[in-house]
Amino acid sequence: MLFLFILGDVLGAGIYALVGEIAGEVGGVTWVPMLVALLMALLTAASYAELVTKYPRAGGSAVFAERAYKRPVVSFLVGFCMLAAGVVSASGLALAFSGDYLGTFIDVPPELGAIVFLALIGALNARGIKESVSANLVMTMIETSGLVLVVVAVAVFMSGGGGNVSRAVSFDADSSPVVAVFGAALLAYYSFVGFETSANVIEEVRDPSRVYPKALFGSLAVAGVLYMLVGTAASIALSSDELSESSGPLLAVVEETGVAVPAWLFSLIALIAVANGALLTMIMASRLAYGMGNQGLLPSAATRVLPNRRTPWVTIASTTLVAMALTATGSVATLAETVVLLLLFVFVSTNAAVLVLRRDPVTHEHFHAWTAVPVLAVISCLVLLSQQSADVWLRGGLIIAVGVALYALTKAMRTRDRAAQSD
Repeated sequence: MLFLFILGDVLGAGIYALVGEIAGEVGGVTWVPMLVALLMALLTAASYAELVTKYPRAGGSAVFAERAYKRPVVSFLVGFCMLAAGVVSASGLALAFSGDYLGTFIDVPPELGAIVFLALIGALNARGIKESVSANLVMTMIETSGLVLVVVAVAVFMSGGGGNVSRAVSFDADSSPVVAVFGAALLAYYSFVGFETSANVIEEVRDPSRVYPKALFGSLAVAGVLYMLVGTAASIALSSDELSESSGPLLAVVEETGVAVPAWLFSLIALIAVANGALLTMIMASRLAYGMGNQGLLPSAATRVLPNRRTPWVTIASTTLVAMALTATGSVATLAETVVLLLLFVFVSTNAAVLVLRRDPVTHEHFHAWTAVPVLAVISCLVLLSQQSADVWLRGGLIIAVGVALYALTKAMRTRDRAAQSD
């Protein structure tokens, strides 16, 4: 069940939305940046495997940072980057939702569709949505079926003499292969993020030291293989230009094959995948903000809940409004790159924390990564950071600056309240 939980978090929305963008960067060899992104994700996953099994009640990256660095501002910024990444991700997913996939059913401007979609997500969130592992299992199977359907449809297409296999081994002629691969790997990396949230459910797992590494690495490997198959199939069916021009690239692939799959059915599968990702992301973001409010890391208003539903309405409303505003600031690809930028800061902190916390032994058995692995993971994060554009750095810098201002404001307000109480 943990394997399926992690697989459900990783699979789906990214590949449904971004395979066209990846093709636009690298050409037909979409499987190469996906393989590079998988290897980079596995390096950081090894650090999570060590820290989660070493501290099975610790929580997540912010707590690892608190243990390792003993500085509240560092742990706050790590938690805030996780929170901000969730909101930005939901914004990008909303744009993906309202593109060609939704266009199969209704024709609306993408920005308007995204705002309405986020409003519905916020309303459901406030009502008290609780996603059980069983529900996640159903959604994961739907998401996976859509990806398998793409591969099968292209295989049938090829058996009838369709497609162009040579495209799957052809780089974009206008760019350097190495530069193109790492630029596309930045987008592909977005498709693998999500595994880090599994740290939040580790207390529900029996024998974490044995179970967690197998579930974590197994789910990433399965997702990676499936992504590479889907990317290769997409390149065989359509040229990179055709893929990059579509906001629903996998729908375009299925339609190109001529296989008798109704457009509305595949679009519905894609919409479920994207909507499920956005809903889970916004639930996580609002609850994380609520938790930070309870810990005194955000203003006390973040702890306000609806009287009957007991849902954190202030953080739900705040994160939803911010996500709506972000839909007007960039494309799906730009927002995805911003998510990766924010998470890379989190991952650098976690990978470094592995080495720092080696001096903190525990009595129970736990996963132990080879020392070179977290070092290579930090290097991989720095490589991906170097691929970010100036626009994404500016956007990420502004978000972190907001976090610093929030930390200072919260600290000042808490100091004032303590002074008032002492008087």
